[in-house]
Amino acid sequence: MPVLMSTDLPLPLFIRGKVRDTYDLGNQLLIVATDRISAFDVILPCGIPDKGRVLNQMSAFWFGVTAALVPNHLIQPVDDPKVFDVFLLPENRFAYPDYLRGRSMIVKKLVRVPIECVVRGYLAGSGWAEYRKSGSVCGVRLPKGLKESQELPEPIFTPTTKADSGHDEPITMDDVAKLVGKVLAEQMRDKTLEIYTRARKYAADRGIIIADTKMEFGLDGYKLLLIDELLTPDSSRFWDASQYRVGQSQSSYDKQPVRDWLEQSGWNKKPPAPTLPDEVIEATSRRYREAYEKLTGEKLQ
Repeated sequence: MPVLMSTDLPLPLFIRGKVRDTYDLGNQLLIVATDRISAFDVILPCGIPDKGRVLNQMSAFWFGVTAALVPNHLIQPVDDPKVFDVFLLPENRFAYPDYLRGRSMIVKKLVRVPIECVVRGYLAGSGWAEYRKSGSVCGVRLPKGLKESQELPEPIFTPTTKADSGHDEPITMDDVAKLVGKVLAEQMRDKTLEIYTRARKYAADRGIIIADTKMEFGLDGYKLLLIDELLTPDSSRFWDASQYRVGQSQSSYDKQPVRDWLEQSGWNKKPPAPTLPDEVIEATSRRYREAYEKLTGEKLQ
């Protein structure tokens, strides 16, 4: 299957992230989700077929589901040349690259709030590791005796910094308030929890547990909007409800096969990363597609 590792459109590049290439259209942005994949903060030399399409189309799906709770930056998915041409200045017109179909969207250009809004509904990953040491997660004290992957008494908000490179660092609500102000901090916390609660119920009805997720917000003047991606396998921990067992780690609909293979390969987790075997690439691509189709009830475009 073909993979898209990078784009080179004749437009001003706004930012190139680990996965997305974003171009400046003036008052809007064009976001293209590539098939790049990173692990341990290193971009791998091989991509995952259909990964970018899953991330783009799943984000668009969730933006629609949650639009009544909080507005978002999505203006229009870029599915055909006519849509694309509407947003280009005459001097920037060029032939529509077919690879944009299904993996790109036009969004509002906003001021990004430099906070990762993380919400956890289950005790997993780094949260489980921290709980075993301290009995808390990101400063939030939890009841004694909880087990790995156990559902928390109620979802907890555990924000982090938003790092352009390297790791995001956990911060407290007081830290967030100092950075962006108390009113905005509380608004982001409340909206994050509200969106997670809605999405968790929606996913549970389709056989998927959303153990945790992270969101980003931007400001349109004083108005708060969701930006970037939303409730994708890259930003969330999705579990198959039929296989869920408390007291052990769970199989996730994400890049787990990639992490598992890299851990066993002897790689030192520094660039350059090794090339993945074909079977690991295919297994990971299949997980992304399954997550999309199970949650949306539709075949990937």
